[in-house]
Amino acid sequence: MIFGLLGKTTGSLRAARFCLVLALLPLAALAQAPQPEATSGYLPQPAAIGRAYMAVTANPHATEAAVEILQLGGNALDAAIAAQWVLNLVEPQSSGVGGGGFLLHWDSGKRKLSAWDGRETAPRSLPLEFGRRGDGSLLPFPELLAGGNAVGVPGLAAMLEAAHRRHGKLKWERLLAPAIRLAENGFAVSPRLHSLLRDDPLLRQDPAARALYFQVDGRPLAVGSLLRNPELATVLRRLATGGSQVLHRGPLAERIVTELGKRGGRLTLDDLRDYRPRQREAVCGAYRRWRICGMPPPSSGGIAVLQILGLVERSGLPPGAPVRVAAIHHFAEAGRLAFADRARYLGDPDFVAVPTRQLLASDYLGRRARLIHPGKAMDKAMPGKLASLTGFGKSEAPELPATTHLSIIDQAGNAVSMTSSIEAAFGSRIQVEGFLLNNQLTDFSLTRESEGLPVANRAEPGKRPLSSMSPTLVFDAEGKLFAVLGSPGGSRIINYVARTLMALLDGDMDAADALQLGHVGNRNGATEVELGRFDAATRRELELLGHRVQAVDMTSGLHVIVRRNGAWVGAADPRREGLARGG
Repeated sequence: MIFGLLGKTTGSLRAARFCLVLALLPLAALAQAPQPEATSGYLPQPAAIGRAYMAVTANPHATEAAVEILQLGGNALDAAIAAQWVLNLVEPQSSGVGGGGFLLHWDSGKRKLSAWDGRETAPRSLPLEFGRRGDGSLLPFPELLAGGNAVGVPGLAAMLEAAHRRHGKLKWERLLAPAIRLAENGFAVSPRLHSLLRDDPLLRQDPAARALYFQVDGRPLAVGSLLRNPELATVLRRLATGGSQVLHRGPLAERIVTELGKRGGRLTLDDLRDYRPRQREAVCGAYRRWRICGMPPPSSGGIAVLQILGLVERSGLPPGAPVRVAAIHHFAEAGRLAFADRARYLGDPDFVAVPTRQLLASDYLGRRARLIHPGKAMDKAMPGKLASLTGFGKSEAPELPATTHLSIIDQAGNAVSMTSSIEAAFGSRIQVEGFLLNNQLTDFSLTRESEGLPVANRAEPGKRPLSSMSPTLVFDAEGKLFAVLGSPGGSRIINYVARTLMALLDGDMDAADALQLGHVGNRNGATEVELGRFDAATRRELELLGHRVQAVDMTSGLHVIVRRNGAWVGAADPRREGLARGG
C-alpha cells in the first residue's frame, strides 16, 4: 500500500519521507524504490475447514457477505460479487466501483475455465506524451498520482455483470443487498483503515472524502467509529436495479466526467458508454505434476508466475521446502529472468502481439533456465530473444501495491479467484458519490520508445495498462481443482503467488503455514526479503552468492483455498484483516 499501515511509532514519518521520495525520484527509479507498505504484524489465524464451501476475503464483513449468499444457494460467482461490493465499502483504499479487476471462474459441472478482464481503459483523448509536460519532462509523480490525469474508464462493475449473466445463479439485485445494508447501517472503522487514512497526505484534500473519512480537525475517524456511507448505498441501489449501465450512462456518468474535468481528467461520456469487458482465454501451464492457470494479458500475472515456476523446475532445484537458501536463490534468479521478459514483451493484446506461447514454451524456458547458476547470482537479466519478433523496448512503470483479492469455492465445486484494484491506496483521491476513482493509467510505461524500439506497455488511447494481478487456480494430475489463490501487492504479486505455490506444491505445506513464510523475490534488481522475517545468516549466505539483499515491508494479502482429505481448507494472510470461513 503506497501510504500504508507502517507501525504505531514510525508510520507517519515513513509516509512523509516517502511522499518526498515520490516528488524527487525520476519515474524510472520509482519502480525499484522501496515503498512503505502496510504491515499489521503477524497474528497467525487458524485455517478454516469446509466440507461444502469456502470463502476467503480481505475483510470479515466481506467474508460474511459471501457466506450469506452461499447459504442462500448462490454459487461462487454470486458470492464473489456480494463480497466485492462490501469490500468497496470497508476497504475503500483498495477496490470498488471506480476501479477494475481480473476474474478466473471454474465451472465444475462443465469443467470449463473462463477468464474475465475488467481492466480499465485509457480515454480516447489520452495524449501520446501522457505523464509529461510540454517540454517532454516527466510530471511530478504526486501530481500524476492524485488527480484526474491517470483515471481510466472503470471496468469492474461491467465485468462482474457480464460474468454474472454467464455464470450467476441468484438474481443480480440480491447480490448487492449485504453491501447496501452495511453502508446504510454502518460498520466500525478497523485499525488498518484508520492507519491508512492517517498516513495518507493526499486523500483529505478531496472535500467529499474529507467529509466522509475525517473529523472536523482533519484527524481520521478513530478505530471503532461507526462509518456510514449513504451515498455509496444509493449508488449500489441504482446498480442493483439498473446494472452497470448506471455507471456508464446517465447522471452518474455525467457526474464522474464533470468531477474529473475539474481535476485535469480526460474521460468523456463516450469513453464511459463504450467500455466493454473482455472474456479471454486463461493462461495455463504445467509445473511438475500440476496444471496451473492464471490471467492472460493485459495482466502479466499468469505468464510471469508460470515462467518463474517453469524456470525453477528446469534449473534442477529438487522439490522441497522453499525456505532453503538454494530454493531462495533459484527462485530469485527465476524472478530476474521473468521480469526481464515482462518488461520487454507484455502489454495489452488488443494493441501488441504478445508472444505468450513462445514465452512459455518448454525449450525456451529450458534455455533461459541454463542462465541460473547454482552458486552465483547473475547481474541484471536481459530479456530472452524470440526468433519471430523484432522485439519491443523496455517498459518501466511503477505499479503501486493497493489491491484486494478473494478466493471462493461453492457447494458444487465451482470456484472464483478474483483480484481487483483502484491502483494506489485510495486511487486518484477523487471521490464521487461515495466511491473513489482509480489512477490505473500510472501502470503504463511513460517511455514510448526504448533502445530504438516501441514499448509494448506504452500509453495509448483506448488501451489497457499492464497489470501484475495474478488470480490463480491449480489442478491436479486428474484435472481436479486443488487450489485457489491470489494476492494484492503491485508487481510483487507475481512473486507472492509463485512462492506460495512452491510452498504448497513443492513443500507440501498447509495453507496457513504457507502464508506465514517470510516473502522473498527479485524483480530484476535487488533480491528483496521481507523485513524482520529472515535471519542474518540467511541474508549473509545470499550475499555470498552475489545477491544484493534489500529488506523491505511486503504486505501481501494472499487468500488461499486448498483441497485436503476431501475438504476445503482456507487461510487468510496474517498481514491484513482477512477472514476464511467454510461450511
